Amino acid sequence: MSWTDGPLLGFDTETTGIDVDNDRIVTAALVRRDASGTHVRNWLINPGVPIPDAAAAIHGVSTEHARTHGRPPREALEEIAADLAEALRGGVPVVAYNASFDLCLLDAELRRHRLKTLPDRLCSDARPVIDPLVLDRAEDQLRRGKRKLVDLCGYYQVVESGNLHTADVDVVATLDVLERIVGRFPHLATLDLDTLHEYQSTAYQAWAESFNAWRAEQGFDGPGAADVWPTREPVGTLW
Repeated sequence: MSWTDGPLLGFDTETTGIDVDNDRIVTAALVRRDASGTHVRNWLINPGVPIPDAAAAIHGVSTEHARTHGRPPREALEEIAADLAEALRGGVPVVAYNASFDLCLLDAELRRHRLKTLPDRLCSDARPVIDPLVLDRAEDQLRRGKRKLVDLCGYYQVVESGNLHTADVDVVATLDVLERIVGRFPHLATLDLDTLHEYQSTAYQAWAESFNAWRAEQGFDGPGAADVWPTREPVGTLW
């Protein structure tokens, strides 16, 4: 019996931007994949701030649409966090592409609305988490090219069921990409979930150190990649 037999809980968000401490969740999806099939749950949230045009152009949700049709953030965030925490307590791995972005941003949002973060709910770190981006980098380090979700869909010949940058479509594609990665690197299926989580944490830290060293050599400003995966404490007061 392998973790690949499921269940798995995929998670993705679409947001107002890429600052995990200050941007807001606009849409979110949880997709459970188990022996009975694939089950999707979606949220549209009124983030309480204007949605920049650049972000709306990516995910298709305008400020007006979110204000008219979106759920209040506090109640939607509580539902999302409760479902994730329940899965993790039961040993069901959360699968997220570039997991540190979505999980860190979710914890920042929870703190902003004075709700318990995932670590608070679990009384431990959020685990087990599976991140196809981290696995792809670790297993195929020398491959050239970009590694966005759309790139991995192309490389692993995953046909998306809709437009990427829609949260539920991204989650389904992420789960399909993970299946293809494991098919190509079958030793991953033999690892127990705790070992797999630690493997990814170590692999991410090695990648981040290398990436940040390259940035420094190139003279780039800014903080670079965070050195912790998949979550860290939110920065600042957030409200």
